This record gives sequence, structure tokens and C-alpha cells, in this order.
Amino acid sequence: MTRYIFITGGVVSSLGKGLASAALGALLQARGYSVRLRKLDPYLNIDPGTMSPIQHGEVFVTDDGAETDLDLGHYERFTGVPATRGDNITTGRIYQDIITRERRGDYLGGTVQVIPHVTDAIKEFVLSGNDGIDFVLCEIGGTVGDIEGLPFFEAIRQLGNELERGQTCFIHLTLLPFIPSAGEMKTKPTQHSVKELRSIGIQPDVLMCRCDRPIPKDERRKIALFCNVRETAVIQAMDVDTIYDVPNAYHAEGLDDEVLSVFGMRDVREPDLAKWASITHNIREPEGDVTIAIVGKYTGLKDAYKSLSESLVHGGIANKVRVNIKWLESEIFENEDSAYYLEDVDGILVPGGFGERGAEGKIAAANFARTRSVPYFGICFGMQMAVVEAARNLAGLTAASSTEFGPTNEPIVGLMTEWMRENELVQRRANGDMGGTMRLGAYNAILKEGSQVARIYGGTEISERHRHRYEVNMTYRELLEGAGMVISGTSPDGLLPEIVEIPTHPWFIGVQYHPELKSKPFEPHPLFSSFIAAAVTQSRLV
Repeated sequence: MTRYIFITGGVVSSLGKGLASAALGALLQARGYSVRLRKLDPYLNIDPGTMSPIQHGEVFVTDDGAETDLDLGHYERFTGVPATRGDNITTGRIYQDIITRERRGDYLGGTVQVIPHVTDAIKEFVLSGNDGIDFVLCEIGGTVGDIEGLPFFEAIRQLGNELERGQTCFIHLTLLPFIPSAGEMKTKPTQHSVKELRSIGIQPDVLMCRCDRPIPKDERRKIALFCNVRETAVIQAMDVDTIYDVPNAYHAEGLDDEVLSVFGMRDVREPDLAKWASITHNIREPEGDVTIAIVGKYTGLKDAYKSLSESLVHGGIANKVRVNIKWLESEIFENEDSAYYLEDVDGILVPGGFGERGAEGKIAAANFARTRSVPYFGICFGMQMAVVEAARNLAGLTAASSTEFGPTNEPIVGLMTEWMRENELVQRRANGDMGGTMRLGAYNAILKEGSQVARIYGGTEISERHRHRYEVNMTYRELLEGAGMVISGTSPDGLLPEIVEIPTHPWFIGVQYHPELKSKPFEPHPLFSSFIAAAVTQSRLV
């Protein structure tokens, strides 16, 4: 029997529901259970693909080509279970499907309403495809009381009644603020949040209380009394120094034991948390440290590069070093000397992005790394700008640019119009829709024998996740390679460039795909492990 755990949030957003879900999933896995994690997002967008990273954080891409919420990245990193298109749904997608059915006449002339049609669609999503899974964890985005979230709360309330007794568990994540002037931890926001949840018809089984200090026993008892839960079900969720200690911290507070008791599961084996202990040990007791500059366009919100920053941590774990990230907005290099900001770093990473803003700054960062022999890692747009830099300064094409920025006589980077997905031809138009029209998801690539990337991967065939509209123009391949930049990875048909490298440079690699989407703390991506290893070498040369 599949059991369902619903995770909701209250008081304020950004309390860490995604991390809590991921950590609980990891704890259940550590006890030998299979898990699946899903995210229900109340916003009206079909998916986050057209949303600004500064507004909603990064877009996490799955193997099957879905653009999803960044919390799915947490799910994968903590559990190792690959997310799919069926693990994230939005209000927009639900309404799109319902309106399509209504236009076809599927409702046989009936009035289409939020209840039952929208709530039924949500329930269908939650319950589908779970055969053989022990626990399905469903996180509901936003906070209780948000008007757009009401259909989701109503749907899970109905599931609580419709599924068998003992088949559901409701976890509510709240905030316990400490008021310095009063010298007190306040429980009232939690009480009101639970009151709001109960007014919808949902009684939480477990409360996870985010706090920056231990909850006094009297306050814990008060919360249990006013929120109608057992005292042991009031779980202290304190801040920790690394997110990879969250499974250990939650287990120490009894979260997984309390959840299992809700299902009547008491005589179960203890979790094996050895790998999490090893990961946190390597993070807390590094043998050295390196500084990596991330030269990006959305550095004002660190969640815009969440998978990227975590992958650098994973590379640090693999090399037993602490990775210090220096966040730099690429636009500053367009008016100031890049050396001023990059002189003290051990590696430079230029990530993906869209549009002309900040592009010249990324080109300047690539130039600094190439000419100063500093390890350089270009991802997606960062690879394209590195190629433009090489074309201008190595191959002599001073007008080299990308058609993404407008008409150019030297289109080193151009819009993709067609590519192969498995055995099907995919075509796109320049003036087509923006949402879901990029080259998305996992694609295979063939690496050049004897290349640096082939050595790093330990083979010549790889599969990586993509999210891009533009590509390096293969017409310029011979010119680029004659100037010293080698295209060392291509699509299986040899038509699309996937990787570039400079063999004479200590470590200069650009990739069209997003390797950060597949990195995990217990399985660091080989490119990030190698990049940090090169940064360690660089730090010893300085």
C-alpha cells in the first residue's frame, strides 16, 4: 500500500518545505523504503520556464524535458531518485488541461467548476503512477491562506477522507520567531497558521517549527495544546550550518519516527545515516579551501543558481576542500577591469543566462581566465561567450557575436531551428512561443577520443540535460580549432556542438548542457570534481 505525506507551510514563505520534504524522503530511504517526491505549485504559469530566475529561482530540468520548480533539485540531490514531468504541476497546467477537455466536450455539457473538476484533476495527479512506491511525499507550494492555493488544500483534504485510514499524514511547517526586545520565542504565528489550516478541514499530524534556537519545553507543550497535536509531534527544525546535515538533525528530533507512528509503523529498522555523516564531516572538516568566482546575470538571488552552487559544494566534498563562492554580477566587467575582481580567485565559472545584458562581462571573464591560465568552466551561455571570446581574440573575428543579441556578420552563436530527439525531428521558429520550446531534457553526446573531457568522464558516451535555444555555429569549427579551441564533444550525429576545450590551458572547458542538474552530494558530477581539483592546483600556484 502506498502511503501519502502532504507537506504544507504557514506564516511566511521560504521556510524550507522543499528541504524538509527532501530530508524526510532521505530518512525514509535510509530505513529501506522507496519514495517519490512531488511538488504542487499554485501559480498560474504552465511551468516556471518563462519566469525570471530573480523572481522564482532556477528552473530545474528533468531527463524527460520538463521545466520544473527548483525544489525538485533538492529532491534529486537528497534521494537520488530522478524527477520526471509527472512530479511537478501548476494551477496553470491543471486549468489548461481542464479547458482543453471542456472545448472537446468531455464534460458532456456540464458546468465546469473548481469543485469537483479542478480538485479531481489535482487528486488524479497526486495518485497517478505510484505503483510499487512505499511513500509519496507531496509538497504544496505557497502558504496556507493564499487564495491561489485553496484548490490544492481542498484536494488533499478530500484525499485524507477518501484514502484508507492510516494512509495519509499531514505535516505543517511553521515559523517560531524570537523577539529580541521581549526575549521570547513567540508561538502565536504557529497557532494562527494551524487555525487557518484547520478551518480548511485539515488537522496536521506533525508540526515542524523553524527556529534559530531550541524550543523551551513549556513552549513546546503550549504549541501541542493549542494546535491539537501530541507533544512529540512538535518537531524542532533549527537552522544548521549545512543543508546536508538536515536529515541527521531531523532524525535526532524524531521526525521520521513520528511520521511512521502516524501510519501505525512502530517496529521498523533504524535508518542508516552513515553517508550523511560522511558528507557533513567532509564539509565541516576540509583539508583546504578554494575560491570560485561565479560571474552571472542573476546573482542578486542565490536561488537563481541553486543547483550550481550546490554542485560546487559537491566538488569540494570530492576533493575534501571548502569552496568559497565569490558572486559577481557580469555587468561590472563592462565598465571596470576584470582583474580587480578576479585576481584572487582559483577558478571562474560562467553559468547560463538569456539576453544581451551582461554578455560582454562574461566574455571579459572568459578572456581573463584564458589569458591568465585560471581554470574556467563555462556552462550553456557561459560556453557560448567563451567561444565568442576565442573567435574574437584567437581567430581574429573581431565582429564575432550571437544572433541572440541582434543581426551580426559573424554569427558564432545562432538560433537552433531543428534537432533530433531520439528518432524524431524537432523544429522551432524564431517567432514561436517562448514556453517549453527550447532543447530540453537529456540528450546523448559523443566525446573526442583522448580529449580532456573524455578523461574526466572516463568514456566517450554521455547523457546530460539541456536547456537552450542557441548553439555554437559549426561552420566556424575549423577556424576555431585552428586557433586553439577544440570542439571535443558533439551530438551523436555530429551536427551540434556540446563541449569545447583549450588543450593548452590547465583547465578550460565549456559545455552546452547543464551538468549541475545531475550532481549529488554522495555522487558529485565528474566535471565539478575535476574543476575543483584544478582550482586546488591553482590555489597552490598562487
